[in-house]
Amino acid sequence: MNHQFNDKTEHNLWYINTMRPIFIKKALYSDTTGNYLNPPEPAPFSEVTVSFRTAIDNVDEVTLVVKDEVYPMTVTSSNKWFDFYSCTFTLSDAEVPYYFKVRVGRLNYIYDSAGVSRDSESRNPFFIVPGFHTPDWAKGAVMYQIYTERFCNGDPSNDVETGEYYYVGGPVQKIEDWSKVPAIDGTKEFYGGDLQGVINKLDYLKNLGIDAIYFNPLFVSPSNHKYDTQDYEHIDPHFGKIIVDGGECLKDGDTDNKHATKYQIRVSAMENLEASDALFCELVRLAHEKGIKVILDGVFNHCGSFNKWLDRERIYEDSEGYAKGAYVSEDSPYRDYFDFRNKEGWPYNGSYDGWWGYDTLPKLNYEGSKNLYDKIIEIAAKWVSEPFNADGWRLDVAADLGHSPEFNHEFFRRFRSAVKSANPEALILAEHYGDPKSWLNGKEWDSVMNYDAFMEPVTWFLTGMQKHSDEFRGDLLGNAGAFFDTMLYAGNKFFAPSKFVAMNQLSNHDHSRFLTRTTGKVGRIGTLGAEAASEGADKAVMRLAVIMQMTWIGAPTIYYGDEAGLAGFTDPDNRRTYPWGNEDMQLIGFHREMIRIHKENFELKSGSLIKLLSENYALAYARFSRDTCVVVIINRDEAERTFTVPVWQAAPVSDRLERVILSTREGYSIDRRVYDLDGGSLVITLPPVSGVVLRTER
Repeated sequence: MNHQFNDKTEHNLWYINTMRPIFIKKALYSDTTGNYLNPPEPAPFSEVTVSFRTAIDNVDEVTLVVKDEVYPMTVTSSNKWFDFYSCTFTLSDAEVPYYFKVRVGRLNYIYDSAGVSRDSESRNPFFIVPGFHTPDWAKGAVMYQIYTERFCNGDPSNDVETGEYYYVGGPVQKIEDWSKVPAIDGTKEFYGGDLQGVINKLDYLKNLGIDAIYFNPLFVSPSNHKYDTQDYEHIDPHFGKIIVDGGECLKDGDTDNKHATKYQIRVSAMENLEASDALFCELVRLAHEKGIKVILDGVFNHCGSFNKWLDRERIYEDSEGYAKGAYVSEDSPYRDYFDFRNKEGWPYNGSYDGWWGYDTLPKLNYEGSKNLYDKIIEIAAKWVSEPFNADGWRLDVAADLGHSPEFNHEFFRRFRSAVKSANPEALILAEHYGDPKSWLNGKEWDSVMNYDAFMEPVTWFLTGMQKHSDEFRGDLLGNAGAFFDTMLYAGNKFFAPSKFVAMNQLSNHDHSRFLTRTTGKVGRIGTLGAEAASEGADKAVMRLAVIMQMTWIGAPTIYYGDEAGLAGFTDPDNRRTYPWGNEDMQLIGFHREMIRIHKENFELKSGSLIKLLSENYALAYARFSRDTCVVVIINRDEAERTFTVPVWQAAPVSDRLERVILSTREGYSIDRRVYDLDGGSLVITLPPVSGVVLRTER
């Protein structure tokens, strides 16, 4: 009996002495930021160091799996919460998938971009793309989208005149009342916004904290939106300068633009075009002096029926210095720029292919014209070069350019090469819906307008509304689980260099304004009327959205007027004029403070991101480095809530957090308040519909 007793005692002592702490799965972490990948944008055939985090003294073994190779990892540093494992290996020039294996006693786990699991191999590996670099200035840059025609009228002498030309079923109209809401068919309305107006407001943008302006199209075009380009080689004189004027507007009832001689002179006279280009150069120079970059909008999928290469409206037919358009003459040098079904239809051949069948939007025929292909590549490089010096392109409906994915990928490989050769730090963003991964490979686009991994999930969680205000879903309002699941799934479609420059918008020219979504009203201006866009708008919810916009991974992009309280249903109502003199100054002040916080805390521009709390109508996350963090807590509930937030998961060395901003129903406060952590957790009570940003005490 004594022998058995001693054996049992010795066994128990051995078990106690060798027993490991409880395995803490939530401590496991890695990503492709500079915190865990060094360098974060490695060159082909270079060495790279990958790191992985565990709770301190909590696992038996960590290995790195790179394709079919396995590398042992060793602890290279520790802090009060974590061990950091690392290993170094040499890249090839191909994409590198990798994930981690973690052994704890007899248990084996894997960790990949989807988190921790018991799977035997990864289905969601991390990726390194050797040589993929996105501009450093754009990572976390605060951008400001300007729909120029509605931003500010700085030069009334270039305003479109009523009846100046005929467009989409009627004569154009000059709107004298800046505050008038655009008509349901607002494509023919012109308020007079221009580049001089933007120049006049550069100090406002600088004071707001803007790093880059993204302009909706600026090139010659008959519309106020200018997505139907008339001349890719020049800035529209109605946005620029009109030096030579004259001619006549159309008489009442006249629909023939052959008679629109005032318009013909304004948009074809080289003096006007060169002066407008020069004004753009001056705008870029002044913006650069203030530390503001300039991004142009390129509409290369289609042009407009007014386009000088086609000239359906016969604007250029008799203008000196212009070749005949492909609509006008079979002998036009631009004949193969368009696909004509009727090969015998000249003169005035209207059988060209239109985008989605619209004859006002002629489809450009890249596959059929090497000259067109080369010309567009030349234009792409021109505007990011001297003397224009634009800092990048946003590409409209980019994936629809040609008639096959293979052609489109080949085109944008050449597009990137030309643009980056002309300006290595130029940014290339694309409008794209769905999975962008095949385009974000370091050889084509830098990133996209981030609908799937920002605008949509933020909108669903905070408002329950679809981004066009066409649907309300109560099951998604306040659904933090759906929010994080969507963010993880859609975010994993981005490689890290793309994620940090993705355009994170709440509103833009194609969707209802976010403030209107806070009303919960389903519909558009045609069914609900203009006043409904702002009736019942919830600016407390709007502020929560701004908190998330300025603290999530990517480049927060403000649509002009959002910061001033502008409302509007989907276009054309989302294109109202900026309300100069009637701004919501509190909302502007809140944007300014959140932009300041975004810029002052490096974690918000380049840090890692981790989910800390997911409850009904509430969520919390952190942006963090190895030692510091910024914590964001959102209470979307209409009731006061108390939360216990496991801040330790964001690796703070300090046991104290300081509040940097609090938003509530009543407004916002930047008064500092310090919170002590209890065992690494923060206990905090937040009022209804509120949000708070805290950071490691500095």
